[in-house]
Amino acid sequence: MKIAVSGKGGVGKSTVASVLALMKAEQGNRVLALDADPDANLASSLGIPHSEQRKIVSISRQIDLIEERTGAKVGQYGQVFKLNPEVSDVANRFAYTHRGVSLLILGAVKSGGGGCACPENTFVRALVNDLILFKGDTLIMDMEAGIEHLGRATSQGVDAMLIVVEPGQRAIDCAFTVERMSRQIGIKRVLFIANKVTGEDDCGFVRESLPNREILAFLPYSGDLKHSDRDGVCPYDCLDGETRDQYLNITKRLEL
Repeated sequence: MKIAVSGKGGVGKSTVASVLALMKAEQGNRVLALDADPDANLASSLGIPHSEQRKIVSISRQIDLIEERTGAKVGQYGQVFKLNPEVSDVANRFAYTHRGVSLLILGAVKSGGGGCACPENTFVRALVNDLILFKGDTLIMDMEAGIEHLGRATSQGVDAMLIVVEPGQRAIDCAFTVERMSRQIGIKRVLFIANKVTGEDDCGFVRESLPNREILAFLPYSGDLKHSDRDGVCPYDCLDGETRDQYLNITKRLEL
């Protein structure tokens, strides 16, 4: 199962991605979680202690590795470098494993333009291609509010784009943008999760705003989840029974 999770910043997509990853690992699956959001929060959402998070080096900062595999110096322009660098060993070498979930953080590429043809972006894109098309693990990708790391070559390997929304127009507008871009590159299953729902009014707003879309769940607002990061608690451990059941149902529907 290869799932990309996207949505407007702040809607809780990292929480959703982490809960799905931990739940699949608890079910006995080999799980790789990929943090593809420059504002990386997935390590915290997985409950990795801050002392350990500091030890995790993002892929885009593995300068020696990138230069070795691409044959080019990072930060220099006008170079010829490999467009298909070897990346098949990266997940095994650099993933940080926590509670059965192996985490890779892509990190932000600090260069002129996020989509530039530079060694860092070329290496990162090749890695994402490899993880989607050739790895057999369950893959949960926490994306930024878009599909920057995905392309037509990898869309065939993505089982679903899961868009998280909250009851608000900006979240809905962002969801439509992500949906449009996902379909443009050929992702066939685009699904939605409503998060931070406080009542039937919120549910009605989301349903009316997303007509004829498949909404997998309406997850309730939780004060415990809101304060989990402050209190150093893994969101997965804060779920009440009803919400946990909803997530279990999400995993089942994603596998259909």
